[in-house]
Amino acid sequence: MDTLRKEELYTIDDIYALPDGERAELIDGKIYYMAPPNTRHQRLVSDLHYQIKDYIKRNNGEFEVFPSPFAVFLNEDDTNYVEPDISVICDRDKISEKGCNGAPDWVIEIVSPSSKPRDYMTKLFKYRMAGVREYWIVDPDKEMTTVYSFEKDAVEQYSFGNEVPVGIWERFFINIQ
Repeated sequence: MDTLRKEELYTIDDIYALPDGERAELIDGKIYYMAPPNTRHQRLVSDLHYQIKDYIKRNNGEFEVFPSPFAVFLNEDDTNYVEPDISVICDRDKISEKGCNGAPDWVIEIVSPSSKPRDYMTKLFKYRMAGVREYWIVDPDKEMTTVYSFEKDAVEQYSFGNEVPVGIWERFFINIQ
């Protein structure tokens, strides 16, 4: 008789117990270790964070934008913990000293070779189900940004160098280089 091997489920406590400097995300109880980002990745995160922060400031927005590492507890459970590259939160009640409790309104992930399947499939599903309104996947290798507007049930792609409209705000466009 064959027996199925039960996969161990991890919790947020396991994430917090990782050795200093080791980063990982937790999706449905499975740990995904994260490689250190490269220079291009960090430049993209920095530029996107700056453009979004500047827009919020110029428009007296009540929103907040956080670059990674920033903890996002997607569900009210202890088996999901992610660190999106950029998190934009419109409801300040979701923000605590530990991070964001619930879905950010807008999430941006910069794809790296090791995160590609997770960003394009696993996180896409998790973010949609958790209530993220807009999800951008920025792919430096393809020089392409894929925008998922979950509220409009739409997907659009933009080449680097073209203006990308921000769906959750009117009259805001970002040019990714």
